[in-house]
Amino acid sequence: MKSTFRFFHFGLLFLILLTSKNAVAQDKVVLAKMTSNVQDFINSLDAGKKKDACVGFDDSLRFDWNYVPRSRKGLTLKNMNESQRAKAFAMVKSVLSVEGYKKITDIVDMENVLRVIENKSSTDTYRDPESYSFLIFGLPGQKAPWGWRMEGHHISLHFTIVGEKITFTPGFFGSNPGKVLADVPQKGKRILKEEQDVAFALLQSFSPEQNKQVILSEKAPWEILSSNKRSNLVNLKPEGIAMNDMSATQKTLFLGLIAVYLDRYHVTLKDQQMVKLKESGLNGIHFAWMGDKEPRIAEGAGYYYRIQGPSILIELDNTQNNGNHIHTVVRDLTNDFGEDLLRSHYQKMHANH
Repeated sequence: MKSTFRFFHFGLLFLILLTSKNAVAQDKVVLAKMTSNVQDFINSLDAGKKKDACVGFDDSLRFDWNYVPRSRKGLTLKNMNESQRAKAFAMVKSVLSVEGYKKITDIVDMENVLRVIENKSSTDTYRDPESYSFLIFGLPGQKAPWGWRMEGHHISLHFTIVGEKITFTPGFFGSNPGKVLADVPQKGKRILKEEQDVAFALLQSFSPEQNKQVILSEKAPWEILSSNKRSNLVNLKPEGIAMNDMSATQKTLFLGLIAVYLDRYHVTLKDQQMVKLKESGLNGIHFAWMGDKEPRIAEGAGYYYRIQGPSILIELDNTQNNGNHIHTVVRDLTNDFGEDLLRSHYQKMHANH
């Protein structure tokens, strides 16, 4: 597996370092498409559904996010007609890559698998592929900041727009089961395959001496450490091995792993984030591991890893259900929910007045 990923990601470092300098122009194209899709979705709703789907940008709901099955504010797929569902998913498609969009639709479909595994009926509302909710914050297309999200079990996508910039964190993707073992049409599916396989290839590339830095604990935590709390980000510090201390091959694998997460998004948004990572210093990004060093599904199995640098946090935890229930998250440590852009926006407004 090491050699496979070595060749697969051989040119990735160079591609990242040659990120387009025309990001601003590209941002406008993506923003225009996304804005048009959001407006199209809103225009398809009657007054009652608009009330469910639209709130003010300053509403505290914007920070009230989760990835567990629960009741949510917003307009759910269940309460949309087919045309409205298509328009809602068009919003998602406009900001994700082809691969990212497929992961989202596969995660939604995994609710059907859980119904079978847990002997739920086809009308069960706890495991429900129609319980995903869409919520718009503010007025799309206006000069004032606005945003929107899609959220449900194992999905929490957040997009904040300030001026002509789009931010896309927090971004949560999960999968239960991580690998479908049940005798269902989806048997064998691994939605988050690359997130696991590339990480194990990187882990197995380290020397015993490097592993003293990389491996923080033989036991993995039960959950991603950042959880859904903004306050938790303050307590997480870069640990493990820095990219600066990796070999050239390891650096390529590591950048390949980071790219797996950013490749979920439209290439323009991915490139935008890579520019930021380069500016904050790629060599300062750390990789840390806890738990099993080989992939397995068994009682007591499980592993966790974290990628953290000055501006990024990526976590994967696969410990629940005997190491077959995966949570992943991407956070921007300086600009989650567009906070850095909003700070600059409001400072500029204050200065103008």
